[in-house]
Amino acid sequence: QVQLVESGGGLVQTGGSLRLSCSASGSTISDYDMAWYRQAPGQQRELVATFPSSGFTYTADSVKGRFAISRDNAKNAVYLQMNSLRTEDTAVYYCAAARWGMYDSWGRGTQVTVFS
Repeated sequence: QVQLVESGGGLVQTGGSLRLSCSASGSTISDYDMAWYRQAPGQQRELVATFPSSGFTYTADSVKGRFAISRDNAKNAVYLQMNSLRTEDTAVYYCAAARWGMYDSWGRGTQVTVFS
């Protein structure tokens, strides 16, 4: 099973940008579908973006045009570029990996706080 560690979160003003990174170890991610999820306080975990091994990305409507997922299989890493951040983007962001269709490998998350 792949181990995932997120980084890059922090405190940012509305309109600002952050780039989250997810570093994988224990297995190569080239055969994994990768995703970013987020969970705001008191809310359910929500899917933000996916980047399957097939290469067809998906971005949730709530972040479309502002966030972009990318992956570098050579570096065994996945990224989430977040632009035009809003206060409602405040959440813990999690990286996830799926080998056989179910996201069953998760990182511990990185906190993103957007203030106005």
